[in-house]
Amino acid sequence: MSDPKPYIVHFDLDSFFVAVEILLDPSLKGKPVIVGGSAKRGVVSTCSYEARKYGVHSAMPMQTAMRLCPHAVVLRGHYEEYGKYSALVTDIIASKVPLYQKASIDEFYCDLTGMDRFFGVSQYTRQLREYIIKETRLPISCGLSSAKFISKMATNEAKPNGFLEIPHGKEKDFLWPLGIEKINGVGKQTEQRLRKMGLHTIRDIALTPKDLLISQLGKWGEDLWRKSQGIGSGEIEQHWEQKSMSHETTFHDNQLDTDFLHRKLVALTERNAYDLRQDNKLTGCITVKIRYSDFETTSRQEAIPYTALDDELIKKAKMIFDKFYQQGRPVRLIGVRFSQLADDGMQMDLFNRQHEKLNLYKAVDAIKNRFGKTAVSKAVTSGPKNESKK
Repeated sequence: MSDPKPYIVHFDLDSFFVAVEILLDPSLKGKPVIVGGSAKRGVVSTCSYEARKYGVHSAMPMQTAMRLCPHAVVLRGHYEEYGKYSALVTDIIASKVPLYQKASIDEFYCDLTGMDRFFGVSQYTRQLREYIIKETRLPISCGLSSAKFISKMATNEAKPNGFLEIPHGKEKDFLWPLGIEKINGVGKQTEQRLRKMGLHTIRDIALTPKDLLISQLGKWGEDLWRKSQGIGSGEIEQHWEQKSMSHETTFHDNQLDTDFLHRKLVALTERNAYDLRQDNKLTGCITVKIRYSDFETTSRQEAIPYTALDDELIKKAKMIFDKFYQQGRPVRLIGVRFSQLADDGMQMDLFNRQHEKLNLYKAVDAIKNRFGKTAVSKAVTSGPKNESKK
């Protein structure tokens, strides 16, 4: 029996941050909206299609954006709301497909391979997209094909708020007329090198000997050739609900000292955040677990704006702990778990210097990797070691 044909869907919430802002304030609809820092500082996180007509784009300095579109509405953004709507879309997708990958706060891959035996995959994808729009009131584009990269490119061609299917056997018909800049991962430098080689369309790449591409571009040259032939991966990582990172501590002696418990909570959160960054992940949900001396165990979780930063995570962990810890009850164990994980390439709060902070934490991580995890630690985490770790 031959393997079933792969069916990969890519979903992308259009101008996600702006779309959420419009839900919060409908008067913004149809206006050039920029989510980013102040008009004088920071960078553009995302912008509406009306602002894009003036040449504004993500990661552009705000001063440049304001020169291009001086009448734009500039918003600092409601990042907790973005997290809530992202979680809502994720829950819908999780309930409707057998396997999915949350690639970022606003981007998903779904594997519908095998479903063609029971459903029309194209019709099912259309219905799922329409259901997401109905339930969230957010615009979302999607592509359906045999491979992840083709589906993502189909989504890009379907924007805004559209659907495009590339049938099996029609991959080259879709890809070959497109410009080389349309290939995922081709930046300005690679584009310039390809154009110097006389390659301007994906068809040009496909008709170039593979060995020549490899000699000029190394492994990336081989990857480009394979993509130009419509050959790509359909592998979907297991969805984030089955992924989490956690650490917990059981004390030799039951503890009542809130300051002591705070120190251990900070240490556990730091360890989780370190693991998070080692895997190049962000978390969108944090859970604090408490087991009392009588073995009653309780936990509380809260959705958070996606991050991998110690200070943000520690602040939220302590807040959750303080909310539900029953003062005066001896504690036997505390734990911290991160879930709803996503790749750290997703959009972050750029103008709040998250990227600079993340790079700083990663530099500290590098020191820990070289000299040991205890080489650098916060003063608040130091204290008597009277617990066992799991």
